[in-house]
Amino acid sequence: MTDRTKEKILNTALKLFSQKGYLGATTKEIAKEAGIAEVTLFRYFPSKSALFEEVINTYSFLPTLREILEKVKKEPCEKALKIIAEEFIKVLENNKDLIRIMHSEMQRYPEEIKKIHENIIEKTITVLSEYFKNLQKEKILREINTVFAARSFLGMFFSYFYGKEIRECLNLKKENPEEVINAYIDIFLKGISKVKEI
Repeated sequence: MTDRTKEKILNTALKLFSQKGYLGATTKEIAKEAGIAEVTLFRYFPSKSALFEEVINTYSFLPTLREILEKVKKEPCEKALKIIAEEFIKVLENNKDLIRIMHSEMQRYPEEIKKIHENIIEKTITVLSEYFKNLQKEKILREINTVFAARSFLGMFFSYFYGKEIRECLNLKKENPEEVINAYIDIFLKGISKVKEI
């Protein structure tokens, strides 16, 4: 057993979960598509829920966000936020089939699967919140609840992504992503920036 086998299982699971959802995709199908025996899959992942959790943890925005924050530590706040927004939208685009099917199935998920979904969102918000706390320490941001700020920031761009999907379905005029990102960040920063004393 190798890391390559694990990677193949995860890639295949992502593909089938995106096509059939968590409820529709079976470990038997995933193993067959990955070219391995189902027993081999279970050596890596003891259950379907464990496999799903690893897929979510691997392909969510969280690993990307952690990498970005390491790279933008010394960058101006506005530039860093633009990079975060661009990469967040890119991850959403890459996983739009999975997001779409998860939203349609969510009410039917077992509690443990709902919890996996909630946990990855909360972890992502916590990581971004810590970045905002550091900006507060540097007197760049005013005193606000950084968890709410992180939710607001990610929420704006998720809303843009979701709206973009709807606009495409209705054949409405496309928006310029760069223009949207710049406008949202401008609005966001003017809402949370520390007001300079006169």
